[in-house]
Amino acid sequence: MREIKKDTIIGEILDFAPETTPIFLSIGMHCLGCPASRGETVDEACMVHGVDTEALLKKLNSLLAEKK
Repeated sequence: MREIKKDTIIGEILDFAPETTPIFLSIGMHCLGCPASRGETVDEACMVHGVDTEALLKKLNSLLAEKK
């Protein structure tokens, strides 16, 4: 399983795990199609959107673990 970390680029996550899209949308990251957002790290996006990075990472990695 590939682990998502705070320095993982959002565009990479969406490419290898598109099923994570609803998680990003649920926390207000509606700009996923924007070229700038695809180049941000998880940590950068969380800072901009006022989201706890560790909580988001837990959700994303839990979803990937279920996928195995």
